[in-house]
Amino acid sequence: MPGRKKNTATTPPSPHGSTAVGAAQGKGRPTPRRKDQQAARRRPVVPEDRKAAKKAQREAAAAERMKVRMALETGDEQHLPARDRGRQRRFVRDLVDARTGVGEWLMPLVFLYVLLMFIPGREVQLVLMYSLWAIVAVVIVESVLLGRTIRRRLTERFGEPESGTRMYGVMRALQFRRLRLPKPQVRRGEHPA
Repeated sequence: MPGRKKNTATTPPSPHGSTAVGAAQGKGRPTPRRKDQQAARRRPVVPEDRKAAKKAQREAAAAERMKVRMALETGDEQHLPARDRGRQRRFVRDLVDARTGVGEWLMPLVFLYVLLMFIPGREVQLVLMYSLWAIVAVVIVESVLLGRTIRRRLTERFGEPESGTRMYGVMRALQFRRLRLPKPQVRRGEHPA
C-alpha cells in the first residue's frame, strides 16, 4: 500500500549476497542536485583565449597532416587516408606498381603532342592526331585488361573484391610512377604472390 514501510525481515536477499539492511546504509553522501551536476558538465562555448585555442587547433591539424604525409611516403597503414587503407588496396597498389604500362606515359605523350601540333603542315597534323587517338585507344584497352586482371587476382586471393578497387588500380596505373601516392613499395617486376 502506498505510504507503508516495507518490513526488512521479509525482503529476499540480493543476488550479490548482501541483505537489504546493508543496502539501506546508503552511499555515505547525499545525491548531488541536478543543477550542480549540470553546472559541473558545462563548458564554455567560446574558449577563454580564442587565439591560443585557434593556434593549438592549427598545430594539431598540421601534426595530423604530417602523419598522413609520412604514411603516404612509407606506406604505413595506420595513418593512410581512408581511400588507401586496407589489405585489398595494398594488394592492388603492389600489383599496379610492379608492372610497366603505356597508361603512365599518356600525360607526357599528350603534352609532347600538343607541342608538336604547332608544326605547320596539314599532313603532319593529321598523322599526329591519328597516332594520338591510337595511343588513347591502346590505353583504354590496357585499362580494361588491367581491371579484369585486378578483379581476377582479388577474387583468387580475398574472395569478393571491395567496391572501387578496380577503378582505384586503373587510376593509379594512369599516373606517372614517381608521382603516385602512396609511394610504390615494390620494384618493377616484383609482382605480389
